[in-house]
Amino acid sequence: MNSSFTSNAMSDDSIAIRIQNVTQRFRVIHERPDTVRELFSKFSKNRVSYHFFEAVSGVSFEVKKGEIVGLIGRNGSGKSTLLKMVAGVYKPTTGNVIVNGTLAPMIELGAGMHHELTGRENILLNGLLMGYSKDLMLAREQKIIEFADIGDFIDVPVKQYSSGMYMRLAFAVATEVDPDILVVDEILAVGDFTFQEKCFHRLRNFRESGKTILFVSHSMEQIEKYCDRAIVLEKGKLAFSGLPAEAVKAYLGGEAEVGEPLLVETPAPRG
Repeated sequence: MNSSFTSNAMSDDSIAIRIQNVTQRFRVIHERPDTVRELFSKFSKNRVSYHFFEAVSGVSFEVKKGEIVGLIGRNGSGKSTLLKMVAGVYKPTTGNVIVNGTLAPMIELGAGMHHELTGRENILLNGLLMGYSKDLMLAREQKIIEFADIGDFIDVPVKQYSSGMYMRLAFAVATEVDPDILVVDEILAVGDFTFQEKCFHRLRNFRESGKTILFVSHSMEQIEKYCDRAIVLEKGKLAFSGLPAEAVKAYLGGEAEVGEPLLVETPAPRG
């Protein structure tokens, strides 16, 4: 199989993310053995019935530095799988994912956090997992705490957090460490309206400083309001890539034919 995930290896310096004919294939088992031991025994004897499912199939696109690009599509269309490939969680079955710059992923609520540790302790843990130094995280700790605005819960084990508290802390860490690329799944949807506005204000500032954002949203208003470009996925395939309003129209109206992507020329990123 020809597949790879590459970071900081790109000839065109204007491109932050390049997805090249990427496919992510999963094995779906038709039966459910009672124990892991039984499962491995059946695998070794070739007695397990399964089929392959392509969550993402032959997708190609590029994200320029300084762009905010939205991913939209129905549940099961491959959006989260694609983000996980960009973040390096999954290695594509075939194709290439090339990332140019440091990346902070927010692709699963609570990912990277230890439930027994406090919020303050998880700030350091998250930073270390993303490759930042202890000194850097300690220097930025207070700004992260102030942005998250969860009060005394910062010194409470995160297993006691609500989903909104998780999101506040995760977003504060991811955006305060100043990565080149931010990858965000639908987790912003769990925050209240005021905090969502606070987050998108930070995203705008983040983007205006030349950073890149790739995010999934089911809010067509957010897609049209904040994105430079939007991509529609349908059944794992790229169905549309173009201006946000046109992408929303294609998504809601079902105008994009799967397997024959509609590509619309877009202007350079704003700013």
